[in-house]
Amino acid sequence: MSDVTRAAGLLRAAYETRTPVAPLRGDLLPVGDVDAAYQVQRAQVAEWEAAGRRRVGAKIGLTSPAVQAAFGVHQPDFGVLFADMAVPDGDEIDLGRLVQPRVEAEVAFVLGADLPYAQVTAVDVIRATDHVLPAIEIVDSRIADWDISIVDTVADNASSGLFVLGNRPRRLSDVDLRLAGMVLEHAGEPVSVGAGAACLGNPVHAVAWLARRLAAAGSPLAAGDVVLSGALGPMVPVTPGAAYEARISGLGSVRVCFSGEVHR
Repeated sequence: MSDVTRAAGLLRAAYETRTPVAPLRGDLLPVGDVDAAYQVQRAQVAEWEAAGRRRVGAKIGLTSPAVQAAFGVHQPDFGVLFADMAVPDGDEIDLGRLVQPRVEAEVAFVLGADLPYAQVTAVDVIRATDHVLPAIEIVDSRIADWDISIVDTVADNASSGLFVLGNRPRRLSDVDLRLAGMVLEHAGEPVSVGAGAACLGNPVHAVAWLARRLAAAGSPLAAGDVVLSGALGPMVPVTPGAAYEARISGLGSVRVCFSGEVHR
């Protein structure tokens, strides 16, 4: 059995049991070997799709220069979104579905056209975008204590969990995403603040980066895909029983609640 297969199996078991595993780097995957980590991710995605999960888009991570510096990398990463990860705006999430969740606010792009080009530009993204929405991503890690490197998070589908989209679409022409301010609130108090410029200078740039990567990998973004473009501010650990609301200027707000306890 290859190390990639073993790593994928460990993560799959962690998903199923909600029990985190030790970091993968070093013992199973070479430190810094991002290509091997994406092999693990692809192996899991193939199994999930074979089991009937429906792919609906992608998410981008590590879009902040500060976070990239912390991981010792110089580019973002990405993971796959599935239909069963979507949570309605304002809904309540049972924490038993998750392992060690955190929340962050983002801009979600919904594409109206394919992006199959190897050299996607910002203009291509603007033309292909049908609308944008405020989003809360519930990130999660199957790696114990969030002790992750770039290898661990990529292998773990970019530390994906669930996502919540607002339901009032906006045209890109109606908002300046670079200057869009964000506040994520809990109990009426700000717990994370930021702006579109924190996401590779502009969330449009992040989507263009992703489109180029996926086109080069032979699985380009397509019309109808949802793209979570990356956090606009720091992620926040989830408090049981709490509600979180993200407000993004020009886009409106999105809200999610949590009940129960995480699986131990």
